[in-house]
Amino acid sequence: MRVGLQVPSFTSFGDRIGPEFARIARDADQGGLESLWVMDHFFQIQQVGAADEPMLEAYTTLGYAAALTERIKLGTMVTGVIYRNPALLVKTVTTLDVLSGGRAYLGIGAAWNDEESRGYGFEFPPVAQRFEQLEEALRLAHQMWKGDEKPFEGEHYRADRPLNVPAAVSSPHPTVLIGGSGEKKTLRFVAKYADACNIFDSEELPRKLDVLRAHCDTEGRDYADIEKTSLSITDGSVQHAVDTIGRLAEAGIDHVIFSQATGQDLAPVLAEAHAQVKDLVPTGR
Repeated sequence: MRVGLQVPSFTSFGDRIGPEFARIARDADQGGLESLWVMDHFFQIQQVGAADEPMLEAYTTLGYAAALTERIKLGTMVTGVIYRNPALLVKTVTTLDVLSGGRAYLGIGAAWNDEESRGYGFEFPPVAQRFEQLEEALRLAHQMWKGDEKPFEGEHYRADRPLNVPAAVSSPHPTVLIGGSGEKKTLRFVAKYADACNIFDSEELPRKLDVLRAHCDTEGRDYADIEKTSLSITDGSVQHAVDTIGRLAEAGIDHVIFSQATGQDLAPVLAEAHAQVKDLVPTGR
């Protein structure tokens, strides 16, 4: 069973954001956690705090974490497709993968934060178009990671020569994780393009996994090949983390990612919990 940590807030770090984040990254790495995540946002999101609370740019932060760690995997939970030119995004994730020795995820989704988008001047098209852009970005990512430089022509994106040198270290490419649980498009894209999914810990999770399995059958994809991750919370105790991991394993999740609440240091807690559950095998879907 794999356990990861997301750091969604930097407010409690005060004027020591760099040293405090560095400490968490090192603790998570040395504690045997599987993954370390940050949100790809420019404003703090309303579910966590006020918009003007401190927020770091995601890929700079992950590059900093890569230099401080040795084995933990690194990713965004998740990059909104509208925020970055997709060829540049693939180049960015490839760079992170090269410099980290093959530890990068491409975490990506259709985006949702219209307040943030207006604030930074990003176009925020209707949801149907955002999903069209997401599919084109996924297609381009796979093309670039194959070393295919031929022109890419989509409805929303064009790249005359999507050159990507040096190539990623990960084989065959960095893990593509799609965040979200929409049954018609998001989970279908997971089955068609992704190596991993992230579905929130909720009562609907078992049904969402059933939907994913059905999409895999349609796409001719082996459901077992997809890494099933779930973003969850804990009260900060080792026992609650262990219980949550066990419950999600029974549902069929094989990688539980805990979101660190403001002011809470979860890395040591999760390291201890992971030591207790590392041999646990998912038994559900």
